[in-house]
Amino acid sequence: MIPSLRRQFNASFTPEKYQQFLRRIDEASGTHVQFRLCETPCFFPKSLLDRMTEDGKELIRQLVENPDYRARSEQSIPPEFRVPNEPPHPMFIQVDFGLVRNASGKLQPKLVELQAFPSLYAYQVTLAQSYLDVYGLQNASVPGLSYFLSRLDNQTYRDLLRQAIVATHDPENVILMEIHPQEQKTLPDFLLTEKMLGVRTVDIEKIKKKGSHLNYEHAGKQIPIRRIYNRAIVDELQRKRVKLNFDWRDDLNVEWAGHPNWYFRISKFSIPYLQHESVPKTWFLDKLDHVPDDLENYALKPLYSFAGLGVVIAPKKEDIDAIPAEKRSEYILQERLHFEPVIETPFGGTKAEVRVMYVWLDKLTPVLTIIRMGRGLMMGVDHNKNMEWVGASAGLWTDD
Repeated sequence: MIPSLRRQFNASFTPEKYQQFLRRIDEASGTHVQFRLCETPCFFPKSLLDRMTEDGKELIRQLVENPDYRARSEQSIPPEFRVPNEPPHPMFIQVDFGLVRNASGKLQPKLVELQAFPSLYAYQVTLAQSYLDVYGLQNASVPGLSYFLSRLDNQTYRDLLRQAIVATHDPENVILMEIHPQEQKTLPDFLLTEKMLGVRTVDIEKIKKKGSHLNYEHAGKQIPIRRIYNRAIVDELQRKRVKLNFDWRDDLNVEWAGHPNWYFRISKFSIPYLQHESVPKTWFLDKLDHVPDDLENYALKPLYSFAGLGVVIAPKKEDIDAIPAEKRSEYILQERLHFEPVIETPFGGTKAEVRVMYVWLDKLTPVLTIIRMGRGLMMGVDHNKNMEWVGASAGLWTDD
């Protein structure tokens, strides 16, 4: 995206540096990173990232500040997962953009999806800094490269994340809650969150309830839980038939760092309600007047799956017909995006999906980006198998 930096990086790249980079990430994380890491970071002009961060803000506000949408989104929250004491806005939001060519040939960010759920807020800092350090990208020949947004730096970002997750509590009484965390590919982020903030990661199945209070066990003692940084996905709870010792509907004496209801309110459910030039045409499947003849130009997506599960690119009519009538409200049909391969690599042009990460405390603040690079049908690992210069990456920017 910044041609001079791209040429410079590609010319200086060696497999040995990449292996050093992978070792650095594993050592910093305290565990092996199981998903594929791209050989390269992405270099973006600040103006392009600014456009995406502002577009993301506009989309988020269209939903959160719209009383009509708030009322409509009530139906998105399953009754058995409705948590009391919902705040007026989400705390963590991610907005994913792909880069496409518009009719005049210019690059334009287009919304892929958005979600009010935490992403890799601790891990992504380590990943971006490792690219800078291992490849020697912070030097006189590459001035001003950064990965933080909103004029944040390492200290102010940590302070913001601590305020969001720990707030005023003793870190011992704050937990990162996940389903079988040791089995999750996102374990590196959990361990880095522990290191950064002093909180513990706790398996949701091991949380105990006593009255209106929750506790977890550590070193043979029951520790009160005052605040929960929730990383447990409802879709996974249901698929794995996880048994809990508390009910989401209980009026518990606990604070949420990322209230669970917002996972449903801001999701693929939201996209048909958005009005913005960055939003592709999208319909709820049960509201579709007729199935388009050119289905090769669409994607069929379940509303609440995670990491691309269940998404069908270029569905056939029988894929749609196979969805029972009572389940059609749980799917969207979306105009397919044809990402432009804007990243030059030794294997040719490669596509990039940009996730803008926000933290919303007193104001809605973009903080970091996550980049996924690929040359397959979709950006996920399953669609980019046995490829090089693809996978998870970090966005580095400099002034235009």
